[in-house]
Amino acid sequence: MKIMSMAVVLSAIGVLSLGLGTAYAQHDHAEHDHGTDAAVPKCPVMDEPANLALSVQTDDGPVYFCCDGCAPKYQANPGKYASKVAAQRKALAGKAKVQVTCPVTKEPVDKKVFVESNGETVYLCCKRCVGKYQGDPAKYASALANSYTYQTTCPVMGNPINPKVSTTLSTGETIYYCCPMCDKSLRDDPAKYNKNLVAQGILVDWAEVKKAGGKGGDDDHGSHGHDGHDH
Repeated sequence: MKIMSMAVVLSAIGVLSLGLGTAYAQHDHAEHDHGTDAAVPKCPVMDEPANLALSVQTDDGPVYFCCDGCAPKYQANPGKYASKVAAQRKALAGKAKVQVTCPVTKEPVDKKVFVESNGETVYLCCKRCVGKYQGDPAKYASALANSYTYQTTCPVMGNPINPKVSTTLSTGETIYYCCPMCDKSLRDDPAKYNKNLVAQGILVDWAEVKKAGGKGGDDDHGSHGHDGHDH
């Protein structure tokens, strides 16, 4: 009886160990996949993953590319890439985005100023733009289509971005933050926070940034908050 009992115990331990091993394997796989999209938008020129901080504006909205060399190729013959641009937009259709610029002035929006148009909330930079937009929404349709970013959270704090707080790197990417202090944190230690940008489709070559603009990629303007502006 003791021998049979020991066999049962050993068998149970083996099953438990196998189960734990499978659980850990599944956990590791889940961590690896965390934050990725099921459909990754592709560059219409190279068919590589697109950088959602690198685009050109069109009347129908931005077109995103994997590198700055692809934009001129696209602009030289947009029709050639029409089907791939449509596929890119389909991949992006369900992805969260934030309106950051006013369709009237292209200045950062004020989240307290908005109108409802065709079932959509449209943010503006100031109350003076409300009447202009409502007077002719079609006039601003293209600007509205190009007014969004797919970077929804600050790479440093993880808070929602503030459309009035951003910086443009020397390599062209615009990064948004929740507050001005986060810009220095990112520049001082980009390796620490870069994964938070990658998870949002923002791909930055920090070696090139540093080469082009100094420590951490200083740009011409630095991080700035737009507290007000004149029309």
